[in-house]
Amino acid sequence: MLLILASIILVVLPIAILLILSVLGKTRETAFLSHSKNNVDVTFPKYFLWGSATASQQIEHLQNTDWTAFIIKSLSEKQNNAPNKDKEEAAYVEGIAQFPEHIIRKTANFDERYEDDLQAAAQMGHNAFRFSFCWARLFPKSGMHSPCQKGIDFYQKILDSMKSNHLKPCATIFHFSSPLWFWEADAQGKRGWERNDALHHFEIYVSTLITHFGSQIDFWCTLNEPTTYVYLGYMDGRFPPNEKRTDMKQTGYIIATLVRAHALCYRLLKKHAKAHNRDIQVGYTKHIRLFEPYHNHNPLDRITAAKIEQSFIWDWMDAIHSGILKVTGTKLKIAIPEAQHTIDYIGVNYYGRFYIKSHLLTPTHYEVLENDPNDTQEEVNDIGWCLYPLGFRTSLQHIAKRYGQLPIYVLENGVADHADDDKLRQALLWTHLRELGLAIQEDGLDVRGYFHWALTDNFEWASGFDARFGLISVDYKQNFHRTARPSAKIFSSIITSGITKENWQAAKTKYNIID
Repeated sequence: MLLILASIILVVLPIAILLILSVLGKTRETAFLSHSKNNVDVTFPKYFLWGSATASQQIEHLQNTDWTAFIIKSLSEKQNNAPNKDKEEAAYVEGIAQFPEHIIRKTANFDERYEDDLQAAAQMGHNAFRFSFCWARLFPKSGMHSPCQKGIDFYQKILDSMKSNHLKPCATIFHFSSPLWFWEADAQGKRGWERNDALHHFEIYVSTLITHFGSQIDFWCTLNEPTTYVYLGYMDGRFPPNEKRTDMKQTGYIIATLVRAHALCYRLLKKHAKAHNRDIQVGYTKHIRLFEPYHNHNPLDRITAAKIEQSFIWDWMDAIHSGILKVTGTKLKIAIPEAQHTIDYIGVNYYGRFYIKSHLLTPTHYEVLENDPNDTQEEVNDIGWCLYPLGFRTSLQHIAKRYGQLPIYVLENGVADHADDDKLRQALLWTHLRELGLAIQEDGLDVRGYFHWALTDNFEWASGFDARFGLISVDYKQNFHRTARPSAKIFSSIITSGITKENWQAAKTKYNIID
């Protein structure tokens, strides 16, 4: 009898465990688009912000930053074919050696062409422009007590040009790059955001922005994609400081410092606004990417996808709302009470979904797939990311459900498509903006703006100059000549007229968009 009972348990128990696990974690959706309850015209709110997004390191002439040092190091080693015993582990900027240094140092040459670029944005119907300040442009050397006047003058000219083109300035304070001197070791041997005086230096920088530009800007983004910054710089090694740490506690403390940096920005900006009787909005922007199981039938894929999503997306966002940072995968719990509710809106950068493929015998060594190699119908961009418009709407729904009292701004959304006839980008605009419009119309979400990444082609971080995200192409070898791609006209038409039933059906046929 006991033998029979044991046999039953051995058979039933694994099945029961699998059934329990099967309802846990994430599931992979098969649909590409959401289905509207009705075949409706999609329109956008009257005072909606329409624009494009940029970052100083990616479009301006190179300054004395950590990223500039990485770029020049990559160029030197690639040109000289420098031997590297750890070649597979070495981090480089892709394709950097195809351009001479004098072109690289100008990136997209925004310094000389900003008036034309901003005028082009206005002519496309944009009413806002997202840009970032370069910390190193204002404080290029260590120990400076006041900013470089040339840097102040440069950004004042940019703001003046935005004003003349009726573009609302939407300013980002920290967008990945920092002064090279910030990475010099302090007395304890700490560098960058781990320095004991990191927030002190950051406060000087932020206070300078407020003093010189605070009365001209009422929309502020404190940090761009903080979790992405920590993951790619400290864990994956593709971004400076190009480290590959495995201790989640160490990276957790860096995230905590960035939470404090955000809270510091918020308090300083709000204090200045209150003193000058000004109404401003202060928030951050977060990389929102869906993580879904490669196989729905694999419970480990599903559970791992849920944990990765919690770690990559929600740990940070929950910390801003609760004042407590809990680092998934660890017992680390850091109280940051000064950060609680330091937010007026949630910024979203959306670029699609990744798939999580786990292995039963080595569950902690999972794979992150940027596309499904077995899905022949999946739309994939030039750097291997798959497009997933349905996920755009569901991501916004998830955010609204968790933090429903806050408005949302889409501060980045785009696709790497180098083609002159950029059909992939055109299709992205039709599909993603329709999903956005339906989220507003049918779901009642409070989304107040959309910024396309990017206005022009630019230096795309570790992907170099090969990943082309611009509504406007840049010919780097022909004096940075600009040419508007067809997508720029489509974006303009949607800004002006929304998406009608008729042009949506025409777009589905033209771009072979499958529900």
